[in-house]
Amino acid sequence: MRLEGKTAIVTGAASGFGKAIAQRFASEGALVIIADRNGPAAEQTAKSIGPRARAIQADVTQKQQVIEMVAMALAHSGKLDILVNNAGFSHRNGSLLEVEEETFDQIMAVNAKALYLAALVAIPEMEKNGGGVILNTASTAGLRPRPGLTWYNASKGFAITATKSMAAELGPKNIRVNALCPVVGETPMLPLFLGEDTQEKRAEFTAGIPLGRLSQPSDIASAALWLASDEAAFITGVALEVDGGRCV
Repeated sequence: MRLEGKTAIVTGAASGFGKAIAQRFASEGALVIIADRNGPAAEQTAKSIGPRARAIQADVTQKQQVIEMVAMALAHSGKLDILVNNAGFSHRNGSLLEVEEETFDQIMAVNAKALYLAALVAIPEMEKNGGGVILNTASTAGLRPRPGLTWYNASKGFAITATKSMAAELGPKNIRVNALCPVVGETPMLPLFLGEDTQEKRAEFTAGIPLGRLSQPSDIASAALWLASDEAAFITGVALEVDGGRCV
């Protein structure tokens, strides 16, 4: 029960890494706000978790919806201890010249601007509470970019740099900020990262991972739990590679 008495918001929590993080946080005692653009899926996830979960439909690129998301956490517990900016968006693996402007704008809105909007709303509440933890889901793509996902890579580079800068500025306020950097994993976004989800493509990507497999949502949830817990009380500004050795 490492998060007993804590209140957490996890964005993009209806599926993939976010869902696993929310489930793990709740199992460790946290009250978790399941925020996702897909409202019915968020409700289903919250229902599957049980009484420690609440669902809200939220587009993290819209400030008013971010305000409502944080307000839900405050309404249920009066405080916000943990924010996991996990919602993400990507273009399909391919030429950087073939990504439509609308898709580029959406990538930057979800993967970059959403961190800014969440900071504006959540940080003042954490300050009132004497501190908090922010986790940003970045990617190995922001550390060791490879061809085919250029604009997605760039957005995750933003997330990593923002994480480090936020950590430096918010440390005196007792707010820790870290980033999770997963390698490609078993999530609904996998076909976009691979270009197409085939055994051949999976083998091609897995060949570059020393531990010989893609990441699982449970891998990311375990790392998130540690960073959010008091066990990591002296850890801030870290971009933690959860990648089976991909970035070695």
